[in-house]
Amino acid sequence: MLRAGRICSGSYARHAVSSLLLGPQCLFALENPQCLECKRHVTNRTGDNSTKFLRPQLSIGSHGACFSTITETILVQARDPTQLALEIENAIDEERFDDAWRAYEKHIHMDGLPRKSVLSKLITGLAESCDAHWLNQSYNVVNHAFEEKQELLGKEPLIYLSLTLARCALPNLAINVVRKLVKMEAYPPVAAWSAIVAHMCQTNIGAFLGADLVMELGYLFQNNRVDPRKKSNRPLLSMKPNSFTFNIVLTASLLFGTTRKAEQLLELMPRIGVKPEVNLLIVMARIYERNGHRDEIQKLRRHIDEAYGLSESEFRQFYDCLLSCHLKFGDLDSAVDMVLDMLRKGKNAKRSLEAAKAVLEAVENGKLYFPYEQNEAENSCSSERPISNSQMLSYVSFLKDNSFAKLESEARELLKELSDKLQEQVGLVKSEHGILHPTETLYAKLVKAFLEADKISALASFLVKASKEDSPVSVEKSFVVQVINACISLGLLEQAHDLLDEMRFSGVRVGSSIYSSLLKAYCKESQHEDDITALLKDAQQAGIQLNTSCYEDLIQSRVNHSNTPGALRLFKEMKNSNVLKSGHKEFQTLVQGSDDNEPALTTRLVEEVRSGHMVDHAVHDWNNVIHFFCKKRLMHDAHSALNKMRASGHVPNAQTFHSLITAYAAIGGKYVEVTDLWGEMKVLASSSSMKFDQELLDSLLYCFVRGGFFLRAMEVIEMMEKSEMFIDKYKYKSLWLKYHRTLYKGKAPKVQTEAQLKRREAAIHFKKWIGLR
Repeated sequence: MLRAGRICSGSYARHAVSSLLLGPQCLFALENPQCLECKRHVTNRTGDNSTKFLRPQLSIGSHGACFSTITETILVQARDPTQLALEIENAIDEERFDDAWRAYEKHIHMDGLPRKSVLSKLITGLAESCDAHWLNQSYNVVNHAFEEKQELLGKEPLIYLSLTLARCALPNLAINVVRKLVKMEAYPPVAAWSAIVAHMCQTNIGAFLGADLVMELGYLFQNNRVDPRKKSNRPLLSMKPNSFTFNIVLTASLLFGTTRKAEQLLELMPRIGVKPEVNLLIVMARIYERNGHRDEIQKLRRHIDEAYGLSESEFRQFYDCLLSCHLKFGDLDSAVDMVLDMLRKGKNAKRSLEAAKAVLEAVENGKLYFPYEQNEAENSCSSERPISNSQMLSYVSFLKDNSFAKLESEARELLKELSDKLQEQVGLVKSEHGILHPTETLYAKLVKAFLEADKISALASFLVKASKEDSPVSVEKSFVVQVINACISLGLLEQAHDLLDEMRFSGVRVGSSIYSSLLKAYCKESQHEDDITALLKDAQQAGIQLNTSCYEDLIQSRVNHSNTPGALRLFKEMKNSNVLKSGHKEFQTLVQGSDDNEPALTTRLVEEVRSGHMVDHAVHDWNNVIHFFCKKRLMHDAHSALNKMRASGHVPNAQTFHSLITAYAAIGGKYVEVTDLWGEMKVLASSSSMKFDQELLDSLLYCFVRGGFFLRAMEVIEMMEKSEMFIDKYKYKSLWLKYHRTLYKGKAPKVQTEAQLKRREAAIHFKKWIGLR
């Protein structure tokens, strides 16, 4: 529909055109009363959104000289919102997203948001593109509609959008859509939002946000807040997190290292009535191990041993956790007992396996069948199957799955993928044919712990017992030989000699390579003549044949010390023994390392010791004490333990501060105490190499924002942004709106102290940071 008006003056006409596009009031505001007097009449807007008409009536006054002889025609085109809505739908069907977006913007400008069906089609159509730009635009549509008119948003389109955002690695937007659904009381079923969380948890940020989401939703149900007997509560109860949801988030938290938040989720489970599944016990054990809670793992051990349906890999993970905790706390006796028990069981199982193999060969004429080998092959094939690369469901297919069974199945596949990645982190225990064995890494860490504690006798005792249970391919590749050889490589010659004596007294064979290696090391240092003489005597008594290079070093050492008779005697001994110039093959094998794919124990142990990583076992003990008091909310006792920890010369770490801050956050109102802890943390960060992780700083930021300490909050934000840590601004925006909405809204007082001014500026800065004005 077109209407034309005759307007005088070309320059005025240009202003008139732009004013008409903005609205009739703008046009008449530009009029010069000395030149033109206009009256306008606009038709009333009917119920079917009919077009608006602009009908200007011009009356010429006495100032005719003001009119120009040049006239122009202005065309004002009005669009029907119904036509725009149809254009949006057609453009989405034809995947013309640019046209759809332009039509949507025109509709917003003309008549506000389109009707619910059109808006849903726009949201889901843009989401189906899986393009980052249009996904953001779809989220913007939801955000605008949520603020303006929430009833236009449908539950299913928002679930579909959140799922697509999660799949396309936009977890911060995906979680915000779920939060909006909860605020709208359009509660998504647990099967739907669990799939969203499963996709989110494929990334580090997504796992962090996924844990936050489960915690936020779980708090709605804690301590029987929701009565399950009321029919009106059924939609809300359908959203309640279950054991499977916790399993997804806890596994991802383990994989990406957010284990303190994971422990908070474990504490939440009994409060909302969620019982863990059997395989969740393994995840719990690994969380306790990462956080240094050995007592909790010991409590789980009975349940693990009695549990039915645990796989071989899950048992391997649990005993890996237990061994790791023993080493963290310096409990070498318990660690040794576990290693010897594994060796003993492995030896017995090997005998049984050989006997069974002989029977099978006799019965089946050499055609053997081992079920564990087939299962292992099947497992390896299944673990390599791609999961997350499957095509995204269309919205139509999504709607057909009313029970969200496909999403639940997909979430289980994603959980399996996470679990497989988690198993790759197990390094202390390996499994062969269903039997657990210690790895070279475990041996290296255990021997290193003995050496650091200067417990050579206890190490020798362990080596003697292990040699009786171990069945090496050759003496030179035995565990004992590799440990002594590692000590020689590290320059611990006295310890190596002591261990060698203990093995000789206990009747444990070590071969000739160790004697040769130790003698050569003594010769290089040129300060161990007595040790060389004693070792040569021991070698002769044991019937050890030294190699040529060893004799040459010994002769050179005698010559350097002007001991010519000793050098001649060694030369005659070498001639009489007919030692080959090339030396022993077993010695070369030991020096070069084994030909297996895994590094030799010697190499692993040398790397472990030279890494310089010292474990302060007392810090773990103090952290356990402080954590116990914090868990019971006995903060006075917790601080007393912290003071004693400092007095004993031990420096608190991130685990220490996290226990205290989490407890203060749960109690509430203790923000001054948290500020004091933050001051100590800053001193430690500047004076030592201590680094604070995202979990700890996020907990601090939550306390400061909740308590209104925005000056400190901005300090934490600055530290997090400097370290490029993710911050969930939506969470802190909601916190501000809940507790500080009216803070500093009026004008600043004329008289205020410098401290008050700084606090006000920090609060305003924080408000701008979260996107409020």
